[in-house]
Amino acid sequence: MRVIIATVQVPFVRGGAETHAEGLRDALRAEGHEADVTAVPFKWYPPERILDHMLACRLLDLTASFGVGIDRVIGLKFPAYLVKHPNKVLWLLHQHRSAYDLWGHPLDDMCTYPSGAQVREAVWDADRRLLPEAKAIYTNSANVSNRLKRYCDVDSQPLYHPPRHAEQFYCAAPEDYFFYPSRLDPSKRQGLVVQALALTSRAVRVYFAGTGAQPAALEELKALAIKHGVQDRVEWLGAVGEGQKRDLYARSLGVIFPPLDEDYGYVTLEAMLSSKAVVTCTDSGGPLEFVVDRETGAVAEPTPVALAAALDRLWGDRGGTKALGEAGRARYQAMDISWPTVVRRLVA
Repeated sequence: MRVIIATVQVPFVRGGAETHAEGLRDALRAEGHEADVTAVPFKWYPPERILDHMLACRLLDLTASFGVGIDRVIGLKFPAYLVKHPNKVLWLLHQHRSAYDLWGHPLDDMCTYPSGAQVREAVWDADRRLLPEAKAIYTNSANVSNRLKRYCDVDSQPLYHPPRHAEQFYCAAPEDYFFYPSRLDPSKRQGLVVQALALTSRAVRVYFAGTGAQPAALEELKALAIKHGVQDRVEWLGAVGEGQKRDLYARSLGVIFPPLDEDYGYVTLEAMLSSKAVVTCTDSGGPLEFVVDRETGAVAEPTPVALAAALDRLWGDRGGTKALGEAGRARYQAMDISWPTVVRRLVA
């Protein structure tokens, strides 16, 4: 089968969505299919540009290439998933969240534009009318499925997939640090972790890995650490290679991942594959489908006080924290998360 994976990408920004698309492409090829990724450049501001992108994606012709038919399109991200194709299946990473659950939130800017409400209505209308065109609709998590049902009354089925190089993650003897690898972004809440460190009763240390789309992101976090007097207990590692990242997971005491309403979250799965307990928050979304409080990690309220208490507990109980990580690895294995399972569903 010849398959196109339809998605979008903000130029110069790379994250989980790009890894997701490439992983699906490679998995399809491994199962004997021809597959490629078609990524449409995306700009969400001012909101009127979103309408242009929606129309552009709707006008794309992905029915054939060099005169040879394309058998299936798999749509991942808005607005690329609006493309027309007679044999389209959706595997939604998320909808345009500024028009849905993030509308009016401090992390949203669409609502601040005079045209924001009108564009929001256009996004809602397009999703409600055009999503049902697909032969089947999957999502990458129950969290995304629940949003889709709540806002658009569209049914879908979660379909979990493994992180990149899942078989290469391993566990080593824990050292004195928690690991937090993620893009530096307000939605990932590295700042919350810094604030929590200031309230821990133990000398908790955190290694942060990742870069930000905004050049000022790192400097703002460094300034916050200085403000709270914890600059000596954090390390800002910046971008790290895949091998180094796996080593940092392996040697960590545990993994911190408290984003705001995450769609899925590779960090959770990578931590579980490394047999490490995960510290997350009650409003973190996708991670809560895997992390069970006091069974595979810690789930805290999204406040510095609550997060500090969770970090102190895991830092002080090394044996218990190790057991949580081992239970997380067992939970991952029991869930049968694999690319062959994903491919079978998407090309059925």
